[in-house]
Amino acid sequence: MATKREATRELLITTALRLFREQGYSKTTMRGIAADAGVSTGNAYYYFESKDDLVHELYKSIQDEHRSRALPQLRDGVNLGEQLRVILQTGVDVMGPYHDFGANFLQVAIRPSSTVSPFGDEAAVARGKSIALFKQAVTVSRPQPPHAIREDMPELLWLGYMAVTLFWVYDRSPNQRRTRTLIDNAAPLVARLVILSRLPVVRRIVEDVVNLIRSAKP
Repeated sequence: MATKREATRELLITTALRLFREQGYSKTTMRGIAADAGVSTGNAYYYFESKDDLVHELYKSIQDEHRSRALPQLRDGVNLGEQLRVILQTGVDVMGPYHDFGANFLQVAIRPSSTVSPFGDEAAVARGKSIALFKQAVTVSRPQPPHAIREDMPELLWLGYMAVTLFWVYDRSPNQRRTRTLIDNAAPLVARLVILSRLPVVRRIVEDVVNLIRSAKP
């Protein structure tokens, strides 16, 4: 059973996420979150130092929901392109209610000192869950990627997901139709490239990309 402290913290998170959806990031204040949750402003600041901390909770919430919705749809023996399409389209579905907030999230996330960057240490757990989703897709897909790139493939696909997310943030088409079309067209293309990486000339290029990403890691 949740303690009063845990319940209050969860109430503030739930309230903040709802207000982010309903009125956007810039119009949502810590005072407004506290008032809507029925707690004092000082109490709200006791649990969260700023809106950025609540944005971090949003990021974790989105990753958890994405994983819970996409994972059951991954099927043994299905080609990687279809698995990738499922993950990316589900990601867009989960992020959908926060589209108007997307640009604000990006502005917060790209600051060097930000605690909500998907590449930062604070996001390591949520990032790991997302990469694990792509790992499952690679594991159950057939045919399998070549051994030389199989271990790095989940993180490469996750980086591709970050690129799709950036495109989605600035996609103003109805229901982000352009992003969904991009996913439908790019997913099978990525799968074909992975299979073609078995060819020596393509494999060398892909391995160079993998080595480049490895060298950029801290």
